[in-house]
Amino acid sequence: MPKFLEAKLRAEAGKRGFKGNEADHYVYGALNNMGAMHGSKETPKGAAMDRKHAADMKPRRRLHPALMERAKLVKAAHEHLSANIPGFKHRPMRERMAAAQAHIRSTQGRRVSDSRL
Repeated sequence: MPKFLEAKLRAEAGKRGFKGNEADHYVYGALNNMGAMHGSKETPKGAAMDRKHAADMKPRRRLHPALMERAKLVKAAHEHLSANIPGFKHRPMRERMAAAQAHIRSTQGRRVSDSRL
């Protein structure tokens, strides 16, 4: 049976004030109703739910430190431009990204054309 789902349903049962057998009936009734279990046996659907949850909880690969630094610069540039240019958030995404990149280049002392600002 999907353990993550059982834990989630047990917490929900507690919030609803169920204890003991009432909580068990709530949890396993819900698992049976959604097709994760059939009686006391796990169904293929329940096993698939468990596999999908395990894959979703798998730690994601970390970015290279240089890319993480660049992402921070882009975020800071976007915040600066949003605060200082009226209607910046409503511009098309490509235009916002080009402006953020141009802002980063200008703050790092690189030459930038005025068409991107």
